[in-house]
Amino acid sequence: MTLMTPPPLNQQEDDEMLVPQTEFADGPQPMEVAQAETATAVDAQSVDDPPSARFTWTIDNFSRLNAKKLYSDVFVVGGYKWRILIFPKGNNVDHLSMYLDVADSATLPYGWSRYAQFSLTVINQLHQKYSIRKDTQHQFNARESDWGFTSFMPLGELYDPGRGYLVNDTCVVEADVAVRKVIDYWSHDSKKETGYVGLKNQGATCYMNSLLQTLYHIPYFRKAVYHMPTTENDIPSGSIPLALQSLFYKLQYSDTSVATKELTKSFGWDTYDSFMQHDVQELNRVLCEKLEDKMKGTVVEGTIQQLFEGHHMNYIECINVDYKSTRKESFYDLQLDVKGCRDVYASFDKYVEVERLEGDNKYHAEQHGLQDARKGVLFIDFPPVLQLQLKRFEYDFMRDTMVKINDRYEFPLQLDLDRENGKYLSPEADRSVRNLYTLHSVLVHSGGVHGGHYYAYIRPTLSDQWFKFDDERVTKEDIKRALEEQYGGEEELPQTNPGFNNSPFKFTKYSNAYMLVYIRESDKEKIICNVDEKDIAEHLRIRLKKEQEEKEQKRKEKAEAHLYTIIKVARSEDLLEQIGKDVYFDLVDHDKVRSFRIQKQITFNLFKEEVAKEFGIPVQLQRFWLWAKRQNHTYRPNRPLTPQEEAQSVGQLREVSNKANNAELKLFLEAEIGQDLRPVPPPEKTKDDILLFFKLYDPSKEELRYVGRLFVKGSGKPLEILTKLNEIAGFAPDQEIELYEEIKFEPNVMCEHIDKRLTFRSSQLEDGDIVCYQKPPPMGSDEQCRYPDVPSFLEYMHNRQVVRFRSLEKSKEDEFCLELSKLHTYDDVAERVAHHLGLDDPSKIRLTSHNCYSQQPKPQPIKFRGVDHLSDMLVHYNQTSDILYYEVLDIPLPELQGLKTLKVAFHHATKDEVVIHTIRLPKQSTVGDVINDLKAKVELSHPSAELRLLEVFYHKIYKIFPHNEKIENINDQYWTLRAEEVPEEEKNLAPHDRLIHVYHFMKDTTQNQVVQNFGEPFFLVIHEGETLTEVKMRIQKKLQVPDEEFSKWKFAFLSLGRPEYLQDSDIVSSRFQRRDVYGAWEQYLGLEHSDNAPKRSYAANQNRHTFEKPVKIYN
Repeated sequence: MTLMTPPPLNQQEDDEMLVPQTEFADGPQPMEVAQAETATAVDAQSVDDPPSARFTWTIDNFSRLNAKKLYSDVFVVGGYKWRILIFPKGNNVDHLSMYLDVADSATLPYGWSRYAQFSLTVINQLHQKYSIRKDTQHQFNARESDWGFTSFMPLGELYDPGRGYLVNDTCVVEADVAVRKVIDYWSHDSKKETGYVGLKNQGATCYMNSLLQTLYHIPYFRKAVYHMPTTENDIPSGSIPLALQSLFYKLQYSDTSVATKELTKSFGWDTYDSFMQHDVQELNRVLCEKLEDKMKGTVVEGTIQQLFEGHHMNYIECINVDYKSTRKESFYDLQLDVKGCRDVYASFDKYVEVERLEGDNKYHAEQHGLQDARKGVLFIDFPPVLQLQLKRFEYDFMRDTMVKINDRYEFPLQLDLDRENGKYLSPEADRSVRNLYTLHSVLVHSGGVHGGHYYAYIRPTLSDQWFKFDDERVTKEDIKRALEEQYGGEEELPQTNPGFNNSPFKFTKYSNAYMLVYIRESDKEKIICNVDEKDIAEHLRIRLKKEQEEKEQKRKEKAEAHLYTIIKVARSEDLLEQIGKDVYFDLVDHDKVRSFRIQKQITFNLFKEEVAKEFGIPVQLQRFWLWAKRQNHTYRPNRPLTPQEEAQSVGQLREVSNKANNAELKLFLEAEIGQDLRPVPPPEKTKDDILLFFKLYDPSKEELRYVGRLFVKGSGKPLEILTKLNEIAGFAPDQEIELYEEIKFEPNVMCEHIDKRLTFRSSQLEDGDIVCYQKPPPMGSDEQCRYPDVPSFLEYMHNRQVVRFRSLEKSKEDEFCLELSKLHTYDDVAERVAHHLGLDDPSKIRLTSHNCYSQQPKPQPIKFRGVDHLSDMLVHYNQTSDILYYEVLDIPLPELQGLKTLKVAFHHATKDEVVIHTIRLPKQSTVGDVINDLKAKVELSHPSAELRLLEVFYHKIYKIFPHNEKIENINDQYWTLRAEEVPEEEKNLAPHDRLIHVYHFMKDTTQNQVVQNFGEPFFLVIHEGETLTEVKMRIQKKLQVPDEEFSKWKFAFLSLGRPEYLQDSDIVSSRFQRRDVYGAWEQYLGLEHSDNAPKRSYAANQNRHTFEKPVKIYN
């Protein structure tokens, strides 16, 4: 049985994210399952199945997998079916994406839910300890049936053969799953169970929800928000104060969870911002700053400062002379260290720790020069509401990435900041104020550095009862849950069946507190005050009560829907209003006509009285037609209701009219208006009468409008009604006109010319058919009219597509719209964009499609003429977007596609500088061509200098490219391409000289002394018999390191990551004799020292997929 592995050397922190299941077509089922105990249990959902188990999945031919995504075989844990889901080339990111999936989610009953703690691992087959493992937990349900890590590990690392994750093109993946008991998510009524309601998650807004709940439950803060002046003319989505008042009111008085859309709109956020997980502390500060600003000049000015602002004093005090410098600063929250601190008191101790400035670090005191000094911070006063941000997220310089600190960290229910005789307080602090605090809320983050879930434990009245606010759900919780379980650290799950799996299930607790809110005991009464309706402005009460009533009415209507029928009545007035504006095909949009909600048992004749009242048409003058959906998907009036049908109840009639089981009855009301504009009886309809509807088209205006309806005889001919049609259109009686029948529009438009000499019956016209007519277009006038006849106009309307174009570089700033056709070719679209931008050459436009799920550009642009039509550019799996991104290139796209673009970092031989050059050459070019191109662009140390191109990855040199290697297959996406001059000494190697790799390294104290490379690797020639002392002198000269610093460096021979330290007298070349190691880069001379070089500002790969943006509130 494989043992659990420690976190890996360079683990990228997890990015927990839901996979949209509809996004990709299912890939083939994977190959082999390694462990029989999990693989064979597929259908055996026995009660004995343990609640925790391990499943191993071996995937062969991994690099040759073509499927976008891949599922493992099904395995059973806790009586439930699971499977692993991977995206071998990444789920729209340059990382392996991996998730745990509920295998039978599609067939489970409504409202199902299950909770699991699990870890996913990619096994390192060379060194078990470097296996990459990530833990999380999730409540799976129909909406989120898979959960895991979109950025599990970089693809560059996974596919690198020397790393050990792919051996013989086989990848081994493990899942450890522990199923836990779960509360029924769907039937839980938060208000009924707890008296509080939750907030709806708007994408990735749980971080905001936990903060808003915390602020709402500080009653003094809520009261101040209610007292901010707003007016009835304000719109919540445009006013932060009103949006927050509205949100707080709903949290106080609503029975169900509350939406935050109005508030995020008032921030000026679009949906993309909502789907970005931001930093909570940053949001807290930005929101409070905004409110502070909006409160200025109002009755509540200064509230934010009164509640949250404290002051501390920074001081520097000289030891040997009488000099002290102090600076007073305010704070709204305090950032406390978690790493290396066991609890809040230890963090405060560290906060006020005295630092000695001495030696090289002496303090420059005015008039006294450099002096030994003490530097520190002491608190002048603490605020009534103390917000402590725990530094769970830190930048790891050794890994050059952000990491999450999951260490155990305790916090007390009561916090005494006067302890040990006021050790945290400055001399001028007011000692009469008692700084004893009570814990009010604990904000929790579950997951890793690039994502996860946020929720809060709060005790709103500071009683013993805690509540968990987790988006929509609020539950009662005990103190252990709110405190101890949020300390972090590790948890070992009890073994229910020790014989099943001998390795213990130890989980790092990825759920832990990251923010604490304490309230000062002496201010408790003032802050936990009473907030009721009188604190809410009257206009706000009226507005929100009306909203609540409307919501309640809708809810009631929904509950009683089975007792009612909705009758939608379309009239000629609707056709007049809609055709040519909202609709071009068929006759009417039924959602925009007058609808009646009628009890099912009421007779239709009684309903007619309601219609008479509404439209002023007497009951005896009304004739109703049923609509029918035809086989060609058009929807037309089909036949009038019979007197027998009108005597029936509304419910019976709906069943006659509508075989599809919806609660609506759609009717067309035929009402005739006489000369005096009063209703008259509808004409008698015989079997030979056909009801036709007429639309008139004007090619010069490109305008289609409804002009009326007529009864015609089936045996009659169109010739007989031409005069009437001209009269309706306002044409001369003898005006020649062309008639067309609008037959259908899906999937294609079908509109055929009507022969005026044939009878209506012969032309197969029937009740409800549509005739479009127009003056014939003048001969030879095609240029004046884009769409000279009805069929061409309808074709245009059918394919019309308004596209929003965004600049790829500044997608949130520059946007313009163009009206195009779905049938436009690639060239048509590029031409229209170029014309809009005032660009002469459309081939310099490069387009990129939109990803409907991430709301970002797709990673790869559209190839030149790579799609047939605009419709192909806008489709993303089963969704259609109306967004395209454009770039203006400096050379035509076809030319660019024939070129290979490489980013090369040129390292100057004598200056300490690196310049990134973009090299573009034909794909069949060689590395030699790249070097020649580069020579013309860079500054060489002397004209005859030779250049070479290296592949550098994770601070190691993996390859010197031969000059004849083709550049087409060189990948600069994951590896850095480095160009440098070949040093003279390397050109004239003696027979026994060796060219060795030299790398900088240090040991990671947090990772069992694992070797961590950093800095720029280089080559060095070593001569036979040369001692380390001689080699060191050459290295010091090459790197120009000062003596004092260089004396601290250690030198080691490293093979496969294990250092053997060298003595000055050792012969270096003797260590580099063995050649039995795969890859020269794994044998090198290591320079051990601390990494104090500033981080270079360049990045060889500018990756467009950002994970976190700074929070902006735009209004």
